[in-house]
Amino acid sequence: MRIGELSQATGVDIETIRFYEKSGLLPPPLRSGNGYRDYAQSHLERLAFIRHCRALDMPLADVGLLLSALNGSSPEQLGQVDELVEAQLTKVRARLASMKALEKQLAALKASCDSDHAHHGCGVLQELVAAAHGEACACHTPLKS
Repeated sequence: MRIGELSQATGVDIETIRFYEKSGLLPPPLRSGNGYRDYAQSHLERLAFIRHCRALDMPLADVGLLLSALNGSSPEQLGQVDELVEAQLTKVRARLASMKALEKQLAALKASCDSDHAHHGCGVLQELVAAAHGEACACHTPLKS
């Protein structure tokens, strides 16, 4: 199949496919007589594997390690796979904690608004200006000088 067909089949942009080839994550395809890339089913499966890993927010370097382990699974490589997934899980949990903190900050900021804009200034903007001046606001402690 040609690169456009591979792109359609996997949902991966053509430029991304070329990038994966250049970076060694995707082996180069055979070339047909007219010079066009001719991708096989193995390319489609490998690209789907890469796409799945990327959907799990795994960095390309980690995807490369997973592909290496996939091709020749020694006990050491399998241990690395476990470590890699554990590290990724730790990163995700840290981001979740950060997002929860952000949610609380935004909720506190939103709570400073009474929505009666006809009679009051905007509490959200007042809080943001206070924070910009290094003062305490609803969502942050004051900046330390």
